[in-house]
Amino acid sequence: ALMERQRLSIDYSARSNGATSQRQISPQRLTHYRDNWYLDAWCHLRKAIRSFAMDAITAIELQDKPSREVPKAALKAHFEQGYGIFSGGKIQTARLQFTAERARWVSHENWHPHQKSHFEKDGSYVLEVPYTDERELLMEILKHGYQVKVVAPAALKKRVIEALKKAVQLY
Repeated sequence: ALMERQRLSIDYSARSNGATSQRQISPQRLTHYRDNWYLDAWCHLRKAIRSFAMDAITAIELQDKPSREVPKAALKAHFEQGYGIFSGGKIQTARLQFTAERARWVSHENWHPHQKSHFEKDGSYVLEVPYTDERELLMEILKHGYQVKVVAPAALKKRVIEALKKAVQLY
C-alpha cells in the first residue's frame, strides 16, 4: 500500500485504553523510533496526520482507492515540531533542570533537533525541549527520578507531581 500509494482499512488497538477502532488511512511513510515501527499516515476518520504503531494494527485490508498525498514538508513540520512520537497540536516548551550528577549523561543526549541547553554555575544542566503531547515526555522525565525538576510549564510540573504521588502510593 505504501509503495503503490493505496489506501488501507485497519483495525487499530489504542495502547492508551485498549479500545479498537476502524480506520481508513493513506500511508505516507514508515518510521523506526525507539525499537518500534510506526506507519505515518493520513487518517480519514480524524482528518489529520497520525502515527500508528505497527504492532497495534490488528487487521489490515488493502482498498482499491488511491492514498491521499501529504506533502513531505507538511509531514516534516508535523512530526518534528515536538518531542517524541506524539505530534500535532500547540507547541509548548518544557524547561527541565537536571542535577550535576545526571548532567554528565543528559548533556550528551539529543532529545529534539530544536532543543536548547546550558549548564548552570552549580553544575546542573537546563534543557529546553519543544513538545506538543506530554505523554512520552512525562515518561522520559519520570525515569530520571529525583535528579530532574520540571521548571516549566506549570501544567507539566503538575502532571509530574501527580504521577509521583501515585508512584509513592504503591510503596
